[in-house]
Amino acid sequence: MHVRSRSRLVGALALLTGCADPVHDREGDALVVAQETQAAWTRNFNPFLPNGAARWPTRGGIYEPLLVYNRVAGEWTPWLADAWAWEEEGRALRFHLRSGVTWSDGEAFTAEDVAYTFTLLAEHPELDGLGVWRWVEAVEAQGDEVVFGLSRPFAPGLEDLAEQPIVPRHVWVEIADPLAWNNPDPVATGPYTEVVTFTSQVWELGRNPRYWQPGKPAVAKLRFPAFAGNDAANLALVNGEVDWAGNFVPAVGRTFVDRDRAHHVAWSPPVEATVYLYANTTVAPFSDRRVREALSLAIDRETLVTVAMDGLTHPADATGLSDALAGFRDPGVRAPWTDHDPAAAARILEAAGLPLVEGARTEPVDLLVVAGWSDWIRAAQLVARDLGAVGVPVRVRPVDFGGWLDRVQRGDFALTIGWSSQGSTPYAGYRDLMGSGTVRPVGEASGGNWHRYGSPAADALLARIEATADPDAQAPLYDQLQAVFAAELPAIPLFPAPAWGVANTRLFTGFPSPDDPWVTLSPNRPPEPLLLLTALEPR
Repeated sequence: MHVRSRSRLVGALALLTGCADPVHDREGDALVVAQETQAAWTRNFNPFLPNGAARWPTRGGIYEPLLVYNRVAGEWTPWLADAWAWEEEGRALRFHLRSGVTWSDGEAFTAEDVAYTFTLLAEHPELDGLGVWRWVEAVEAQGDEVVFGLSRPFAPGLEDLAEQPIVPRHVWVEIADPLAWNNPDPVATGPYTEVVTFTSQVWELGRNPRYWQPGKPAVAKLRFPAFAGNDAANLALVNGEVDWAGNFVPAVGRTFVDRDRAHHVAWSPPVEATVYLYANTTVAPFSDRRVREALSLAIDRETLVTVAMDGLTHPADATGLSDALAGFRDPGVRAPWTDHDPAAAARILEAAGLPLVEGARTEPVDLLVVAGWSDWIRAAQLVARDLGAVGVPVRVRPVDFGGWLDRVQRGDFALTIGWSSQGSTPYAGYRDLMGSGTVRPVGEASGGNWHRYGSPAADALLARIEATADPDAQAPLYDQLQAVFAAELPAIPLFPAPAWGVANTRLFTGFPSPDDPWVTLSPNRPPEPLLLLTALEPR
């Protein structure tokens, strides 16, 4: 797919900023959202699809979890469960369910539904992307409570259990292949469950008529036009055709905010998971840690964040942690590979047996990136330039999102730019970056360990963290994990990703902002958007 250059896009947006405000010819009954970039929609609302493939807002608007984590507040918000507690010295986790919740078809929501959802994961391991049944050994409905029995103490399990979308037993028990089912007319507990209209170019999702929060949601419908890429979505946003978006907007202050400071909001703090350059460690020469170090030294991260990300984030440090986990960072963990030092990179490549021959040290390498993601494409181009300068020729290969996700999860790549896992602690990120238990053979999908790297040192620390829910006991273990990451460099951190969020408040209010940062403005990390969807109101 052709992606216009950043300068041409900024120019096009700037032309629009000189125009008068567009006249809104629509009423405020439908909140128009640009969250996914798809040239055409397919009607699929299966919440069990792998991470990144589930239709938004399937996991954060249609289906709901037991708890929702608010990254800004740094706390869990009760949702379908209103209380929880560890028991039996960390071998059991009990959730008390909220009363008065019904499914959108009128059936009562019960503990049996929660137990069934997790039983479904056990019966169909391909649905269990987080591998919860590696440490859960039983789930039991007990009146208005659900109790998970664990095979061993596993403190990080709270996160994986709490944010699993819950499905209705009376619907899904009839489905022979739950992963293949498109679920075209979802029955769920969320604020938006009714598919009002669906075409390949636009679809609408209406309110759940039986939602358990009285008077919510206040907005009648969500509308999703199809946009082939960031450029098209941004032009629609600037032209007043979109109310809420989660994509990168070049020069957002000049092209969007300044155009209507009373109603245009942009807030993208770098609290998303860190963006990495993943080098497939099953592909030579990237299995050699020295080569990964050289690639890291070759990259000019300061230019990368300034040019590709408009200065809205900062270079990653040696811990690889995003700002959402800044409280866990050990300032003593440093590594030379975070510097920009092409001369050192060249020396390391020579020592690793990759001499410069006719201007190159390797055969040309493909760098996969998602087509239409203009910020990532620009980042990939800059990385390719820097690696080429030290003798590693790189070809940037934009691939449509579905194809890209399939290839990186199966390990069918040499280099790619991609996100990383992130939760309320560093555990999930380091597990997927270095945990041997997340390594899958090439050809078999891996939810997060795309680069196929396992570290015995990290495994030992992860196991000790799993065994205690005491934050004071976990803190020094996380410090040691950071040191292991810096020493082994399993993947190359580039920058903490901004939680992209822009909104036009002319028709709807309740959006957060830098002045009112009660939740992230980004719609990109379900189930957190539930907090915002249930707070928005029409003017």
